[in-house]
Amino acid sequence: MNTSVYDVIIIGTGAGGGTLAHALAASGKRILLIERGDWLPRERANWDSRSVFLDGKYKTHETWQDAQGGRFQPGTHYWVGGNTKMYGAALLRMRQKDFGELPHEGGVSPAWPVPYDAFEPYYTRAEQLYHVHGTRGIDPTEPPASAPYAHPAVRHEPRIEELRADLERLGHHPFPLPLGLLLDDTQPSHSPCIRCGTCDGFPCLVQAKADAEVICVRPALAHANVELLCGAFVERLETSASGREVTGVVVRRGEAVDVYRSQLVIVACGAVNSAALLLRSANDRHPDGLANRSGVVGRHYMCHNNSALLALSKRPNPTVFQKTLGVNDFYFGDETVDTPLGHIQMLGKSDATMLGAEAPWFTPRFVLDRMARRALDFWLTSEDLPDPRNRVVVNRDGIGLHYTPNNLDAHRRLTTRLKSMLAALGCEERLIPCSLYLGKKIPLAGVAHQCGTVRFGADPATSALDPFCRAHELDNLYVVDGSFFPSSSAVNPGLTIMANALRVADHLLARLG
Repeated sequence: MNTSVYDVIIIGTGAGGGTLAHALAASGKRILLIERGDWLPRERANWDSRSVFLDGKYKTHETWQDAQGGRFQPGTHYWVGGNTKMYGAALLRMRQKDFGELPHEGGVSPAWPVPYDAFEPYYTRAEQLYHVHGTRGIDPTEPPASAPYAHPAVRHEPRIEELRADLERLGHHPFPLPLGLLLDDTQPSHSPCIRCGTCDGFPCLVQAKADAEVICVRPALAHANVELLCGAFVERLETSASGREVTGVVVRRGEAVDVYRSQLVIVACGAVNSAALLLRSANDRHPDGLANRSGVVGRHYMCHNNSALLALSKRPNPTVFQKTLGVNDFYFGDETVDTPLGHIQMLGKSDATMLGAEAPWFTPRFVLDRMARRALDFWLTSEDLPDPRNRVVVNRDGIGLHYTPNNLDAHRRLTTRLKSMLAALGCEERLIPCSLYLGKKIPLAGVAHQCGTVRFGADPATSALDPFCRAHELDNLYVVDGSFFPSSSAVNPGLTIMANALRVADHLLARLG
């Protein structure tokens, strides 16, 4: 039995937990980071598309259950740094309107309990911490910012620069995609990032992607007061007899089970696993799970309506680092509809191996090579709306994830808008789905943008967490991953999770004294 007592225990080391640990590390408080995975190995397979995409070498091997009882392998990753080890490092702010109630074609996106202005300084800090490269003032939907980006936008390669110019000629406002990279384009020989093209969906072999391990966890561990426990699965949280405090974190490592104790307990396992942990921790005082008197824990799961789509350029596309451009002209609608459609950005460049995984088995290799040389890869994101029926459940078979997509007409409209522009963009007039990307062999398995399962709010009757992400019913329990989102917006959730972790860190530092 473990007898150590900490000031703060953080469960999870990704965008939320890793960022929070970094923000608290210099406080001198005794901090324990608990990670169910290990350090992701640095090996040649990091940059091998067959290993990463076809073999799923770095994905979890566990399976979850859908609403019909079928098993599937989720596209999630258990490593120090969490899912940021594999993310494409696109770090965008939610739009200012996203924080208010927003009508959609498929329903209403609810307001957040705090306004954009409360997040703005933390967005700026998160952008600086994660080395975000970008340019203000081009994206027409860009929210107000108190400072410019600390790093210049990542330059477009020639075919993407042509695409940018073509989009402008059509009257749109393409902008440099904000990217978290350890990149110096002015001194390539000194730059950690070498623009290798294996950033989006791959781990970075040279540790030049601004992920939570590189940017936050390693620097935090340089402080003697911060410890990391790897290969440690948190089975449940114990509470006091009153049910008002978490008194123990029950951890399994192999066959050994220990209980760790702390003044504050922070859950940051990802929206699915954080909800599952709270549900698994049910006891007499919390019969439906911790923080779940409202019944919302596990409910309102969101993961965006996402599509990876490939266009075939009429001109060769020799681009290596392709993920440098975004388009938000249709974010809040277009000339045909005044409800939001969503966001378009470039993906990492596909190759023949990735294309071959979804092509008929008899497709000749030279055909795949030719397609890859002309492929322009797009990622389209539209908002999915919180629905209490979309939920995480826990049973004797483990985690269940029940999800039915909604607001799909908006996503179809966004896809149609992109398709209508292809001829003017120098492409053939068709889009090819590439569902393999990010492990999305089926929609349910694509959990990279998971959020919403432990929502925050001012009313304990309709939310699990208060506006500082503390559980309404437990004085020392916080949740700081994407679980707290009451709505999903239509941009990548990473920067908002990071900014919120910094916001909560300031609150915790004041509380710890």
